[in-house]
Amino acid sequence: MDGFADLDFAREERCGFPEVVFGAGKTPAQVASIMQALAAEHTRVLCTRASAEQADTVQALLSDAQWVSSCNLLYIDRRADGARLRGTTASEVLVGPQGEGCVVVCCAGTSDLAVAQEAALTARLMGSHVNLLTDVGVSGVHRVLAHADELRDARAIVAVAGMEGALPSLVAGMVDVPVVAVPTSVGYGASFGGIAALLGMLNSCAGGVSVVNIDNGFGAGVTAHRINVPPARFAGAPA
Repeated sequence: MDGFADLDFAREERCGFPEVVFGAGKTPAQVASIMQALAAEHTRVLCTRASAEQADTVQALLSDAQWVSSCNLLYIDRRADGARLRGTTASEVLVGPQGEGCVVVCCAGTSDLAVAQEAALTARLMGSHVNLLTDVGVSGVHRVLAHADELRDARAIVAVAGMEGALPSLVAGMVDVPVVAVPTSVGYGASFGGIAALLGMLNSCAGGVSVVNIDNGFGAGVTAHRINVPPARFAGAPA
C-alpha cells in the first residue's frame, strides 16, 4: 500500500482472525487506509493503541468504526445482527451478543484497567464470552476471594497487575485452568516500568501461569481466546 504496508489477507484463514493493526507509530492516514482495505475483505477489523486523531480519521472514512477511548481500541464489526458488537465503552462491548465459552479478565487496580480492557475486548471481538473483574488486587485479598466462583467457571483467565505483580500467582492457586499473566508499567520507581511485575510473574510459584510482555493486553486476549475456543478441527477429538 503506497510503500508502507503489505497486508496479510489470508491471516483469518490461517489463524482464525484477520490481521490486527497496531496503531502506534502509524499516521492517521495510514491507519485509515489499512482499515479500509481490511474491511473490504473481512467482517471484523481491529486496531490496537489507536489515538484520538487516528480514530477521527478512520471514522470520517468508515462511519461504522467504533473507538473505545479508555483502552485506545478501534474496531469494525460487520457480522450479522445476532453476532455484531457495538459500543464505545468496554461495558457496552462486553454486554453484546453472547460469545463462546468463558474468559475471565481480572486486574489488580484501576490503574491497570486500560490494559485489562484491551485484553477483554480483544478476546470478545475474536468470539469469546468475557467477564471483566476490576480492582481485585492482593492488597485486599478478600476482593479476589469474593470472585472465586467466577474464576473457577472460566476456561482461561487473564490476570493483569503492576507493582509487584502478585495477582496471577494468587489466582493460579485457586483454579485448574491456564492463567495468562500481564505485567503493567504501573508502579513506583522500583517497579522499573513493569520489570518488577514481569520478573515476579515469571518467577511465580504457582503452576499454570504463562506471561506476556509488559502492557500487552492484546497478546493476552488472543492467547486466552485460543485456549477458550479451540480450532474447529479439534471438534470431536478424544479428550
